[in-house]
Amino acid sequence: MTEDKKQSEPIKVVTENEEEIDLLELASVIWSGRQLIIRIVVIFTLVIAVLSLFMTNIYTAKAVLKPVASKDSGGKLSSLAAQFGGIAGLAGIAMPGATSSTEIVSLLESNILRKNIIERYNLLPVLFPDDWDEEKKTWKKPSWFNPLVLIAKIMPAKPSANKKEPGVPEMWDGIRALNESVIINYDLKEDIITISADFPDPEIAARIANYFVISLNDHMSSEARRIASINKEYLEKQLRETNDNLIQQKIYNLIAEKIETIMMAEVKENFAFKVLDPPMAPDKKSKPKRALMVVVAFIVSIFFGFFVVLFREYLKKIKAKPAGGRNEK
Repeated sequence: MTEDKKQSEPIKVVTENEEEIDLLELASVIWSGRQLIIRIVVIFTLVIAVLSLFMTNIYTAKAVLKPVASKDSGGKLSSLAAQFGGIAGLAGIAMPGATSSTEIVSLLESNILRKNIIERYNLLPVLFPDDWDEEKKTWKKPSWFNPLVLIAKIMPAKPSANKKEPGVPEMWDGIRALNESVIINYDLKEDIITISADFPDPEIAARIANYFVISLNDHMSSEARRIASINKEYLEKQLRETNDNLIQQKIYNLIAEKIETIMMAEVKENFAFKVLDPPMAPDKKSKPKRALMVVVAFIVSIFFGFFVVLFREYLKKIKAKPAGGRNEK
């Protein structure tokens, strides 16, 4: 009985198919391929170092803004609006500096502000200097071998009022260029907005950042004047149509607030935000960081060299194996 059970039990065959990694052998392989690793490290690091020398220096100019807190802060004017109800709701309560930080950031990131900046300061020649002829004050004519010109001749575009000449930047090209060079950051904790402008010329970088500050202030003040004027006209109309002394007094108070808004918007300075740190031309480049690039290239090339040496050894072992496999007894 016991012999039958022993015979019925499967016989376990132990085979050693998995090769254990010998650290000494691994170190020996790496040491034998040290010359190849050194060549890879030297060549790769030198290539990155040379390429970094040909990269254009970029300078970053920054402007730091602080949104102005609402003068009312939910007190007098808010209670007045709550009492007045309908007319205040229709007229809209707009106080100087009541603009939220989110609204300012959204406006800074908007295409309409970028479009105004490009048109107001004629930035297309500045953003695309290689395509602009400074002496003739015209755009350079693209070469006949330019792919854009060839495509335009082979496949002429349909007639359009906004037809784009091949090789000549247009408004959308300028907006995309500003999107790449200008970054808007908002620190929610400190309630601070930072405008960062990158450009090869430090003076132009500072000017672009300053253009954003000026255009933002002008846009917000003009919009505040426009809305306050419309609200003031509406309130004056309501004042003429009512005989209730209490309502008239409330309307007078609202009109006074609108007049204050218009006056503050006319002054412009510190209307919706304060400039804590105006943009200045930087004296040092922000990128490329050539030393960091060389260090990273050196480290990466070492690991790449290890991989090449180990992979080469792996291929040698495969070729060294017999074609028929192991013999079965």
